[in-house]
Amino acid sequence: ISFFWLGGYSVAYTYLSPYLLQITGLQESLLSTALLAFGIASLVGSKLGGFSADKKGVTFTLLSGMTLHVIALILLSLAGHSAFAVFAILILWSFAAWSTGPAQQYNLVTIKPESSGVMLGLNQSMMQLSMAAGAGIGGVVVSGVSLSAVTWIGAVGVVIAMLALLGLNQLSARRKVASAE
Repeated sequence: ISFFWLGGYSVAYTYLSPYLLQITGLQESLLSTALLAFGIASLVGSKLGGFSADKKGVTFTLLSGMTLHVIALILLSLAGHSAFAVFAILILWSFAAWSTGPAQQYNLVTIKPESSGVMLGLNQSMMQLSMAAGAGIGGVVVSGVSLSAVTWIGAVGVVIAMLALLGLNQLSARRKVASAE
């Protein structure tokens, strides 16, 4: 889940500045402000993602965050040249993408609490690997397809993470039923 979620994120994020300048037509003078808003939204998303995992549950938080993540990436590709729309979508994207992190970490800790350090360490390694892979895939997409395709390819990665989450939830539910019998 972490690999595809963060890999999908990195495909687009690695090329965010050129994407904003060349594809959305954002003025260069607004780029720093857009990236600052993006960063603040990630902080808020991370905080609220942890809160949501506690109150609404891990699966709800992961699925809703990743769904908004995909929607934001698609909307970014459709935003055109409206600076207001681009800012709003960037904030949504960053908020949604980073709401997933705390929920995924909490999920891993609850799977096997006695091995939480190992689980979190493996997750962190997977996150680093996925960022590198996402950046590499983004480079292949930019050079082989176009810069405008990075948001679509990133969205596909996040959708794969969502499908993996749903598959794992079904598997877990089957195991609970089998162990109850």
